[in-house]
Amino acid sequence: MKNKLSLKGCFPPIPTPFDAKGRVDQGRLTENLEKWQKTPLRGFVVLGSNGEAVLLKEREKLAIWKTAAEAIRKDRLFIAGTGCEATLETIELTEKAAAVGAHAAMIVTPHYYKSAMDHGTLVAHYTAIAEKSSIPIILYNVPGFTGIDMSAETIIELSAHPNIIGLKESSGNIVKISQVVSRAEKSFQVLAGSGSFLAPSLAMGAVGGVMALAAVAPFELQEMIEAYDKGKMNLLRDIQHRLIAPNQAVTSRFGIAGLKAALDFLGMYGGPVRRPLPALTEEKLAELKTILTEAKLGKLPRR
Repeated sequence: MKNKLSLKGCFPPIPTPFDAKGRVDQGRLTENLEKWQKTPLRGFVVLGSNGEAVLLKEREKLAIWKTAAEAIRKDRLFIAGTGCEATLETIELTEKAAAVGAHAAMIVTPHYYKSAMDHGTLVAHYTAIAEKSSIPIILYNVPGFTGIDMSAETIIELSAHPNIIGLKESSGNIVKISQVVSRAEKSFQVLAGSGSFLAPSLAMGAVGGVMALAAVAPFELQEMIEAYDKGKMNLLRDIQHRLIAPNQAVTSRFGIAGLKAALDFLGMYGGPVRRPLPALTEEKLAELKTILTEAKLGKLPRR
């Protein structure tokens, strides 16, 4: 029987705060988590793509997870991003995350050797991890970053494993989301990987989303889930339309630097990105502020 951990709700893949010298700022991380927990967010993905995980050393990752575990309350979920290129390394890192208190691990597809990452290879990789992991596993498909697009068939086969409980699907392929929901194990939970397609994902059976936008618009995204649950389709559509521009701004348009700048603008701590990622120009900062203002996204947390 699958672990009964519910993934219903909104989760931000939280940015990693750095100080002016490029070091991880643990104090700012704690402060941000405290503020986010005054919002309806269901939990937090710590060291997903927006956490700049690929730019961090393992000792930094472990320290971040330790801080997060201490700051995240018992009524919120702590999901650790533990995906590595090697299966063995992923297994080891997942157990280290579990040891400090992670409730589940979200694992991105290995992708450096793209041509070898076929159906059989990915099934074997994730199955090996799930067999060894003491916490539930969430698949993470993000072809925009990895160049690997996990097929519906691969996801559906993996959904049968008792320790693989869900999927973050970032491709935006609503047909695939529909296929997975309709054919995967009934207990398998699908999460939209972007705020830009939360509404259609919910309509196809997703239970929520892991979305960069959740870091800056947690109330609006939760309102979308509640509108769907209550059958208020016009409200759901209207909020989705209003959030398209800010979602673009903190993802594809301005990237992680845009997400961090948005946090600064909304009264939290974003701070600098880690090189080689570039900082935003003053012109782009001005554009970002205009987009957030027009979308009526105000200071966080809101009373």
